[in-house]
Formats: sequence, C-alpha cells, structure tokens
Amino acid sequence: MKTEALDPRYRDLDLWPTDLAVEAMLEGQMAAIAALQSQTQAIARAAEAAAERLGETGRLVFVGAGTSGRLAVQDGAELWPTFGWPMGRMVFLMAGGTSALTEAYEGAEDDVEAGRREVVSAGIGPSDVVIGVAASGRTPYTLAAIEQARALGALTVGVANNAGSVLLSAAECPICAVTGSEIVGGSTRMKAGTAQKAMLNLLSTAIMIRRGLVYEGRMVAMRISNAKLLQRGRGMVQDIAAVDAEAAAQALEAAGNDIRLGVLVALGASVDEGRSLLAAGGGDLRKALKKVGKTLEGRG
Repeated sequence: MKTEALDPRYRDLDLWPTDLAVEAMLEGQMAAIAALQSQTQAIARAAEAAAERLGETGRLVFVGAGTSGRLAVQDGAELWPTFGWPMGRMVFLMAGGTSALTEAYEGAEDDVEAGRREVVSAGIGPSDVVIGVAASGRTPYTLAAIEQARALGALTVGVANNAGSVLLSAAECPICAVTGSEIVGGSTRMKAGTAQKAMLNLLSTAIMIRRGLVYEGRMVAMRISNAKLLQRGRGMVQDIAAVDAEAAAQALEAAGNDIRLGVLVALGASVDEGRSLLAAGGGDLRKALKKVGKTLEGRG
C-alpha cells in the first residue's frame, strides 16, 4: 500500500531543522489536497445519488476506524448545526464504539463481525446512504460494514487513499484520492487524513446543497444557537426577503428562529402557510419562494 510505504526522502527527518521539517509537512498537506482534483466528478455523482436516495426518511451513516472513523464522525456531527440535518437521520458506526473517538482501540478495526452486526442492529436499509472511510481501503471492520449495508439495499460510498483497494470495489460510489507515502511513515492522520477530511466536507456539503438546504450560498437551514448566529439569521432574512432589519427580526422570531420560514413570513405568509410551503417543497426554500406569491394572491 502506498500509504504505508516509507519515503526515502524523509528517512533522516528527525535530524532536519524544525523549520525544514514543517515546510516538508506543509508541502505534503498541499499535495494531499491536490490529489482531490481528479475526484470532483466522483464526489458529485455520489452526492447526487445520495441526495436522491435519502428522500424524506433516509439516514446518512458514517463508518470508519481510527483516524478515518474520527474524521467521518466529525464531518457528520457538523451537519446538524450547519445545515439542520436531523440528528435522528444520522448514524455513526465507529470501530470500538464511541469511546474510540478519544482513545485508540486500533485492534477494533479487525473485527469483521462487529462491522456486519452493527449495520444490522442499526436497521440499515434501502433508503439509507452508508459512507465508509479507510485510508488503506481494506480495513476489515469498514469493509464488512459496507458489504453488509449494500447487501441490505443501502447506497454505499467508499472513501479511500489507495487505488484498486477492496473498499472501492465493494462500494457503489468509490472516491479515491491517492496521497502516496506519508512524510512520517504510515501516519495516515497526515496526508491521507487531510484528503479524507476534504473529501468528506465536499461530499456532505454537496449532498446538503442538492437537498435544498443552501440558498444563494447561504446556510438557510442552520440552527440558531447563540447571539452571533441569531444576528446572522436576521441578516439572511433581511437580505433574501428585502425587508428592513426590524421586520426581519420580527419575522424570524415569529418563525421560531427558522430562517427559511422567517423569509416566507417576512414576505407576508403566515407561519402556517410558510410551513405548508416548505413541507410541499421538501424544505427547499427556493421551491417555497416560487409558490409564496400564488399563496398570497389566493389569500387576498
């Protein structure tokens, strides 16, 4: 595996001046991001397939072990506050359990039966999207989970850093950024981990965009949980609805701090009308905005 190979250029890395070592590591990180350039179409195809498969009830399932598992959990955990993706529609399968997020249980990655069992226990089915992440592309736990999920009808996405690996063959939607050997031999938390983080960010964000949770480049479905985000939400309502600051604040408050609903209320819809419009459009603000005028005309 290229990710496990020792690069002879860095054999004396521990003897280098620290500034040169840091420069070399930075170059490695930049190369890791560059490796994603060839994968943009694969990421886009996976995102479109996932957005369609999820429908109104499907779940996003993140699977991994070690560094890869932690990166997968981190990406998934950010979807609720950023895009309002319900926590009830997310599943995290981490080799060794949730305690492995802060403590290393590296042996857990070899537990094939656990990978299969946990997919079955989670009730994974045809409406779910399962994303398996493994730098090597052959981690037994992750591979077993992907194989079991696919057998149960779920859409499967494989994220790896070694071309031709079994995980990529097992998943319906393979994504592979070949990052090569690490500067610190075998430390896939570096180049491979950086590429995985970026791949997951791109994939999940593209899914949220296709699900209609982004409007005009704005996180209109984000959860307002503090003063800073409240101010940001008011600004979105003000800009999108083209109303003044006071009207935007009142509309957002009436909407229970739901930005999309707040926009519709600011445009003249009642809270109930706004909710119906959003529900009809699957939560997509753009679709709701196309119908709000007709709703108001009919009311008049």
